[in-house]
Amino acid sequence: MRDARMKVTGQLKYTADMKLPRMLHAKVLFSPVAHAMIRSIDTSEAEALPGVRAVVTYKNSPDTPFNCCGENIDETKNERIFDQHIRYVGDKVAAVAADTIQIAEKALRLIKVEYEELPFYTDPEEAMKEDAYPIHEGGNIAEVVNLGQGDVDAGMKEADLVYEDRYSLPAVHHGAIETHASLAYYDANGKLTVWSPSQDAFAVRVNLSRLFGLKMSRVRVVASAIGGGFGGKIDMIVDHVAALLSIKTGQPVRLVYTRREDIPSSHSRHQMIVYLKTGLKKDGTVVAQDFNVVINAGAFAGGSSSVAWAMGGKVFRIMDTPNIRFKATEVYTNCTCGAAMRGFGSPQVFFAQQRQFNKIARDLDMDITELLLKNLKGERGVDLRDGTPLGDVYVKACVEKGMELFDWKKGLEEQAASKAEGGRYRVGVGMAVAAHGNGVFGVHPDTTGIILRMNEDGTVVLSSGCCDMGNGSVSLQGQFVSEILGVSLEDIEYVQADTDTTLWDLGNYSSRGTYVSGAAAVKAANALKDMLIEEAADLLPEDPDRIVFHDGKAWSLNYPDRSATMAELAHHAHHKSQRDLIVAETFASRAMAVSYGAHFVKTQVDTETGEVKVLDYVAVHDVGTPLNPMSVEGQIEGAIQMGLGYALSEGIVRDDKGRVKNSTLRTCHMFTADEMPPIEVALVGKPEETGPYGGKSIGECSVVPAPAAIVNSVSNAVEGDYHDLPLRKDVVLAGLQK
Repeated sequence: MRDARMKVTGQLKYTADMKLPRMLHAKVLFSPVAHAMIRSIDTSEAEALPGVRAVVTYKNSPDTPFNCCGENIDETKNERIFDQHIRYVGDKVAAVAADTIQIAEKALRLIKVEYEELPFYTDPEEAMKEDAYPIHEGGNIAEVVNLGQGDVDAGMKEADLVYEDRYSLPAVHHGAIETHASLAYYDANGKLTVWSPSQDAFAVRVNLSRLFGLKMSRVRVVASAIGGGFGGKIDMIVDHVAALLSIKTGQPVRLVYTRREDIPSSHSRHQMIVYLKTGLKKDGTVVAQDFNVVINAGAFAGGSSSVAWAMGGKVFRIMDTPNIRFKATEVYTNCTCGAAMRGFGSPQVFFAQQRQFNKIARDLDMDITELLLKNLKGERGVDLRDGTPLGDVYVKACVEKGMELFDWKKGLEEQAASKAEGGRYRVGVGMAVAAHGNGVFGVHPDTTGIILRMNEDGTVVLSSGCCDMGNGSVSLQGQFVSEILGVSLEDIEYVQADTDTTLWDLGNYSSRGTYVSGAAAVKAANALKDMLIEEAADLLPEDPDRIVFHDGKAWSLNYPDRSATMAELAHHAHHKSQRDLIVAETFASRAMAVSYGAHFVKTQVDTETGEVKVLDYVAVHDVGTPLNPMSVEGQIEGAIQMGLGYALSEGIVRDDKGRVKNSTLRTCHMFTADEMPPIEVALVGKPEETGPYGGKSIGECSVVPAPAAIVNSVSNAVEGDYHDLPLRKDVVLAGLQK
């Protein structure tokens, strides 16, 4: 990774590390009630406190509605910086900028607020009832998404067997190492600069421009080092508050959430309820599936629409089921806003599908791998709705390779032996498959811009509209440039996601890093190579088609003794051609490749305590050509850690007042290193024809099969049928008793 040395030496600057002269510190007053109108708010004592420079509320902030999610920037806008209408415990009521954190905290305690409490809902199925109190004008149903192919009703009639089940999955905190933070400075020239660990700097700029009536040329957003994102830093959470306080004071303002503030007040993975109906023939051929999903959107529109449409699209891209209907209802509740999180709705919908397939396979006395292989798409799969190619599809190869590496047959024998023994500890094996796309082709213009400039000494500056959130996206772009130009990685410097200096980028989400942004780097590098060939052809001299680049030089194929260093080419360009060696290229994706994976798990269940221990894990993925094998393996292992927590321990819990009960990392129950099982990662390793150097994404797909595979294993161990996450001890015991 390009910034590895900076990280391990502690020199990499995160937003919370940044300091500017005259910088103020901000704190936010959060609502203690789930739903209310503010009857009165008195900030006079806070304003009078020495060291306080500004206090902002709904009374002195813009009333412009916005959508916090970059993806939905032009969609439903029903959020304000501060609002008289409070919609969840943790909603923003006021903010203070002061000389120190301590003064700001003291000022918050001096603000007097009187609330008129209103009916509230944390359950989306309650909130969507016709007589429910409206959280927003127009009711609590934000949107209904309908997708389909074939005739599902006719398919169900043709089926020999029909299964219907309900599955529920909780809201989950993203758990990034870095909390939400922002540093804003509105200077004397009327220029607003914001440093933010954002996955979508250009969308933040759009929102800030609209909110404060500033031209985009007067708003600069710089993506600072990001201590993890996982989708949680797509949305604008705190940048607008820091910016408002800086505009009010004319001084730099830094706002950094504590963990106890971040968990209840920022965004989370969507809680979902999935009703699934599947019709199939006795031989296991699936003829129809009907998905009906209830999505807890939380208090605001946010990215719920994008998640609903995206998750719906995935169910058409993994199996050749002729009849599929997908319906998703996004419902406003008095919870934190639902947001993108690694997998973008795919873990929820595939959990339901793969759990039900496990149940069906047991009923048919059929191995689940046999059931899946009968129905999964082949290597040249298409979306049956419109015939759109899905790239090179190797999901069956993932299953077959996983069975071999895991020794699936031996695992089934061990499971049967454990059942026969009937002791306290039961061993089970389970597996699941899943899919995830590469980018947003077909939904949004899917583009990334790259600028490459060669310096006088032959080194290169790569300016990428894409930001790097620790997953190596920008480092990979540098690898492509190094490969094409024949320069050392040490000779490439990087500038990432700065709205004043880099080209526009859609955002670092939806698994775009390799497939789209990587392709942009390839395009830019080839454009710069063409310029270098022109210089080399004149300098060496040599025919342009007989010039190659490696070891930091241009070489003649006809005359091996002729070569020119990159510095010599740059000098020639400046003094002979009288031009700078610089290119600016935008790449627009023109295809939708899909990544696939199959996960295999062995668990041990303590039937007396309900404790689940994961004993062994094998993950096999189709990622095209693994362009950075070490990074790919790390991505998959990290995703499995997230999947284990999602399946067995995590989930935001609220009390009967709508307050989050588990607002610390300890009480969030994320899997720790000592709880992790042995993990074997394998790749199919077949190139993706449409991807840069045959590559495609892995960051999100690698988490998607995990929850279903884990719960399938537990269910098989105890011959149960668990439908609700997380599978904590009490849930396991309740299932055993049932």
